[in-house]
Amino acid sequence: MFAESPIKRRASTRINVGSVPIGDGAPIAVQSMTNTPTTDVEATVAQIKRIQAVGGEIVRVSVPTMDAAEAFREIRRQVTVPLIADIHFDYRIALKVAEYGVDCLRINPGNIGNHERIRSVVDCARDKGIPIRIGVNGGSLEKDLQEKYGEPTPEALVESAMRHVDILDKLNFDQFKVSVKASDVFLAVGAYRLLAQKIDQPLHLGITEAGGFRAGAVKSAVGLGMLLAEGIGDTIRISLAADPVEEIKVGFDILKSLRIRSRGINFIACPSCSRQEFDVIGTVNALEQRLEDVLTPMDVSIIGCVVNGPGEAEVSDLGLTGARNMSGFYLDGQRQKERLDNNDLVDQLERRIRAKAALLNEKNRIDVKNA
Repeated sequence: MFAESPIKRRASTRINVGSVPIGDGAPIAVQSMTNTPTTDVEATVAQIKRIQAVGGEIVRVSVPTMDAAEAFREIRRQVTVPLIADIHFDYRIALKVAEYGVDCLRINPGNIGNHERIRSVVDCARDKGIPIRIGVNGGSLEKDLQEKYGEPTPEALVESAMRHVDILDKLNFDQFKVSVKASDVFLAVGAYRLLAQKIDQPLHLGITEAGGFRAGAVKSAVGLGMLLAEGIGDTIRISLAADPVEEIKVGFDILKSLRIRSRGINFIACPSCSRQEFDVIGTVNALEQRLEDVLTPMDVSIIGCVVNGPGEAEVSDLGLTGARNMSGFYLDGQRQKERLDNNDLVDQLERRIRAKAALLNEKNRIDVKNA
């Protein structure tokens, strides 16, 4: 019962990060970044696979040294998700990971040396079909821009970004995306709004260094929500001082709340009060943990009483309305004759949700086959 979003996306050109299209109306991709030492191949591969398992579509890996580049070669062999190499200053590392199968380079052209070095990287990227991400950060602006503006401003971030864009333009390379991140929500939002008017390339959204899990998720939801609601943004990364897996979950939750993308279960649950007839919070938390592997778009309402329960259940794929001892159960908006025992709700709901997901998946498979 996922409703189409009313948001009109900003028009942009398209690039491809491996198998993932970015821009030009493609689904907004959700990505994350590893925080393991890249030279620890086993740990990095394990983390990438966990990120991919919860829906991560692109993973960025920091490659600060040649040793890390050699480790990247082995990491690339062991994972299937598109990989971005995060590189600063050393153009030789960019050339090396390009040889080893990187899907995108996160490298600012103006920071890797003279014109010949820049050209060598761009020519290599062009020859191998590798896009580039220009990444400007409010915490690392060029010294002359810091002096010119006195402090990071949206105009300063965009001027920095346009310097790198101009370099690629002069080399006739248009396969790039841009980010202008800041830890301050209004600074980042202002910069992205300005940049969206200046270039046609895809925009990578993020509130950088957003903080711990709770505060960072809130800041990211506020900042990215403002931009996405205006149609700005083609791929997102939620920057949390937390497990990268959580970044993917929060990213999809943001897109889901704006009805931009539907992936996995959208739980509609009351905050609970003294009217609740069962443990709403415990039930929802348990179901979220158990059903993380279900990627089928579904609305599931878990309401503790009959005040709002029926109304939410009638517009959900599955719904539970709290009542004494035995709660009401809805399927596709219709009240069912069966009632669920309040002492065993989690197991009963998990079985029914998985069964519904299987039916929806089969329907989608048949629809695709007959299309």
